[in-house]
Amino acid sequence: MLYRIVIKLCMVVEQINTVTRIAVLINLKTFVLSKSETGELLDKLGSAWPQDAVPKVKSIKVYEIEEGRRLLVADETVAVQIQGSIVPFLGGKPEVLQRFPSVTVDMGAVKFVCNGAKVMRPGITNFGSFKKGDIVVVKDQTHGKALAVGVALEDSEAAKAMAKGYVVENLHYISDKMWEAYKEI
Repeated sequence: MLYRIVIKLCMVVEQINTVTRIAVLINLKTFVLSKSETGELLDKLGSAWPQDAVPKVKSIKVYEIEEGRRLLVADETVAVQIQGSIVPFLGGKPEVLQRFPSVTVDMGAVKFVCNGAKVMRPGITNFGSFKKGDIVVVKDQTHGKALAVGVALEDSEAAKAMAKGYVVENLHYISDKMWEAYKEI
């Protein structure tokens, strides 16, 4: 009896997931940036990203997931534009993510980070070197896998001295809307 209930629940959850994916695709707006818009975007990336992480491309395809949230696809490089910030996509090329400074979080912080929470000082076990406002990759302690990308709320040196407080504003994380939408493109 319990087994049948569990099976029915699983089927309902799968139907909800399918409906959600279809809804994302229906509302998806797609367009290609003009050459001048592409140039402006690459200039913006050049000031925020490490120089060797900025792709050399002629056109960028934009997938607008919802207002203020876009996936930017250029050749093999994928980025996420949220709240005016452009961060690398977690499912993109790993070598791009490796060019950014990072923090490592303990395994107790993983579930919170993967649900969009800001990264707090007590959960951080290791710091790269970064300044306030820099793009920072958040990695797990056990496997070193990228869990999230965000913007530093403090310099790394100041954050190391903190006992508590927020260190990274989480903008894009594993299994967020951007992650799920990319799977459907």
